[in-house]
Amino acid sequence: MCNFTQAQYTDVINSNRPGASQSAFSVGTKVLQFEVGPYFIKEKRTVFPSYEVSGFGIDFAAHYGFWKEALEFNIQGTYQNDTQTFSSLTAIENKRSNFKNLNVGAKYLVYDPYKNKDDKPNLYSYHANRGFKWSSLIPAVSVAAGVNYDTPDNPYTAATVEGLSYRGVVITQNNFNGGWVFITNFMLDRIGSDQTDFQYILTLTHSFNPKWVVFGETQGIKSDFYADNLFRLGGGYLINKDVQLDTAITLNTKNTPSVLSLNFGASYRLDRHKDKEQPNNGTSAKALDKRNSSSKKSRKKSRKKKNTNFDDD
Repeated sequence: MCNFTQAQYTDVINSNRPGASQSAFSVGTKVLQFEVGPYFIKEKRTVFPSYEVSGFGIDFAAHYGFWKEALEFNIQGTYQNDTQTFSSLTAIENKRSNFKNLNVGAKYLVYDPYKNKDDKPNLYSYHANRGFKWSSLIPAVSVAAGVNYDTPDNPYTAATVEGLSYRGVVITQNNFNGGWVFITNFMLDRIGSDQTDFQYILTLTHSFNPKWVVFGETQGIKSDFYADNLFRLGGGYLINKDVQLDTAITLNTKNTPSVLSLNFGASYRLDRHKDKEQPNNGTSAKALDKRNSSSKKSRKKSRKKKNTNFDDD
């Protein structure tokens, strides 16, 4: 899941998996990041028309930081293959496969409360370092926008939905002491089509140590075609600074239909990020070393001159 970010770029991978929400922060300039996760899904509807769905799919995403630290371009999608079996005297099977969503877009960090923030620890108080800070209630805020593409006769969308539509997202992120992060996503999806979805996602993650993170998430979906409240639980493990593995389970509490899904995934980044050089205002380590070296030489010359004058006397 999200590693806890105090700036755009982090030394370790900053993955959105295994949850469905997006972090407010980008991956960083010249960073190409891939996220992929196969999953198994079962659905069961017990009211008319009753049916069962059994199948598998794959979530995927690619992110690239370009031009500015706050800017990220991405492609995200979900492809599913399943069999829908209707309950009747003779079971009717409907084999389905298509993209449940496919989106190309960008994300931009509008406000970063952690920028230029002094995060030096209090050397005199352990509780001050671990305690709650009111300033942490101010979230980082990003906006995202994208273009969807749906093929004709897609079984996972309304019958009249096809071609291009649009997506807009507002994202917030709070980083709290103790390894807690809270993320919200508020999205309007398939804008301009006959199926405009409103979605919200609330994600809470907790890092036990630099390697392990767990999360809980709720996702609400509302449209004329489909409505649901999904809940996810899972965790991630950091293999190294560029690779993360994860797993999660998704379920809901209704029967129109009930949903149970299990996924496993991985995130990998190609990191060519370089920090921008800071302007030399005479306070850099190199400048200070040069200044100290010149000062030492001047003092030596001064002592040598004094000693020479003493000898002449």
